[in-house]
Amino acid sequence: MPGWFRGLSVEERRVFWACFAGWALDGMDVQIYSFVMPALIGLWKLSNSQAGMLGTAALLLSALGGWFAGMLADRFGRVRVLQVAIVWYALFTFLSGLTNSFSQLLIVRGLQGLGFGGEWAAGSVLMGEVIDARHRGKAVGVVQGGWAIGWGAGAIAYIVVFSLLPNEWAWRVMFFLGISPAALVIYIQRYVSEPRVFEATRREVAARSERVNFLEIFSPPLLATTILAALLVAGAMGGYYALTIWLPTYLKTVRHLSVFNTGAYLAVIIVGSALGYFCAAYLTDGIGRRRTFFLFAVSSALIVLLYTYLPVSNGTMLVLGLPLGFFASGIFSGMGPFLTELFPSRVRGSGQGFSYNFGRGVGALFPALVGYLSAWMPLGQAIGVFAIGAYAVLILAALPLPETRGKHLEVYN
Repeated sequence: MPGWFRGLSVEERRVFWACFAGWALDGMDVQIYSFVMPALIGLWKLSNSQAGMLGTAALLLSALGGWFAGMLADRFGRVRVLQVAIVWYALFTFLSGLTNSFSQLLIVRGLQGLGFGGEWAAGSVLMGEVIDARHRGKAVGVVQGGWAIGWGAGAIAYIVVFSLLPNEWAWRVMFFLGISPAALVIYIQRYVSEPRVFEATRREVAARSERVNFLEIFSPPLLATTILAALLVAGAMGGYYALTIWLPTYLKTVRHLSVFNTGAYLAVIIVGSALGYFCAAYLTDGIGRRRTFFLFAVSSALIVLLYTYLPVSNGTMLVLGLPLGFFASGIFSGMGPFLTELFPSRVRGSGQGFSYNFGRGVGALFPALVGYLSAWMPLGQAIGVFAIGAYAVLILAALPLPETRGKHLEVYN
């Protein structure tokens, strides 16, 4: 392990591994839908619009779940809310495999999204408050890289399950695998405790005879920060979801790749994603949060343009998959530490939960919009339009925000 990790305390390491595993399993559960979507389109005769709506349902309600979890985390604690969120999304991912119609899956996917949004809201603020300011960007960014591990696990499961079973059963088995994150709660219950800055802030709030009010993030001193942070996340999420939700379908239906070849292309993108998460984690502590956002947003837009608009061969697409995953995913490494540092401790969960998940909710509209636009233009071009537009929004939002690298988190303020 790198030197900075060896220097972490026992408490910091336990939180690191709990959040890393939680985010990896979260990523696996969420990305399962992108793998089963081509099968559901064929079995249930879904239109692209309906398929996009299923992808959007969980993401939209994740915005509500994340904001709600952030508010609860400020009141009841980060660890307790994290456990509830993990059990929730694992249960409803499993139940997705028992559905038998578009409307049933739409409801269950929406409920799954509540826990999905809550897991990040509680886990990210927990990580941000426990890890020392010198290593916050690296630690939270590496935890963000757990998403690529979960995505990769989902891709391997997709190749194995769909190779061994007929589509009629394979998609159900994929969702059944989503119950596995629930076991992580046992570890969290036993080894992870609340951050000291949170406990001290709660004592300070009690001493002042105050109550934490989540609406403070919309007060004049914090309103601009809340809006810009939400737009920043919306840009990153919009570009990412426009790509990842539709990519397996694009490769299979437009490029006419087999299950095995689709898995191979996705594997290259996933490897690029993992590298992007880890490299960006170091960059956020090295060159700063904002500069990292600018670098990855511009690079993502350029790669998306090449990937979806130019008449490139399948071989070239395979090569471009590495930088595509690198930049589109790596941009998220700085989100956790940046949002943690933007909001005061007394409303950090509320501010971080709302900003990230409102942005996710807006970004969640992009898969559905891609589906609608694909009725008027080729699917690849529809993906490109919304992805490139999303990264432009991110850049505009990041410009007025302050650089927060190395910021010490104070009690209450």
